[in-house]
Amino acid sequence: MRQQRSRDTRPELAVRRELHRFGLRYRVHTAPLAKLRRQADIVFGPTRVAVFIDGCFWHGCPDHGNPQPAANTWYWPDKIAGNRARDADTDRRLQEAGWEVIRAWEHEDPHEVSERIRQRVAARRSVSR
Repeated sequence: MRQQRSRDTRPELAVRRELHRFGLRYRVHTAPLAKLRRQADIVFGPTRVAVFIDGCFWHGCPDHGNPQPAANTWYWPDKIAGNRARDADTDRRLQEAGWEVIRAWEHEDPHEVSERIRQRVAARRSVSR
């Protein structure tokens, strides 16, 4: 597990490139809330949009997250369930604080994900003005 990248993954970099191409600027791997010890992959502070690019295996993707490793089969179901519970708790806390949370799977098309993010950031900009 130590060798798994937790930041700057290929899917995340692809989405960031698209967002940059759209002219959007953002912070990377930043805690949206100071009192919440969890970091979003991409953060748009002024519009309060937090983006998470979730790995299919680690976050239990319904399409691709099913194959379990042959070793330590007892460990993985609880680990992934815990990750999903933490994700839900993070989403709830951010939403309660006025943030919009966007979650995307690593297998999603980076352009489509970036377009979804761009639309939400633009919508929140127009509301905040």
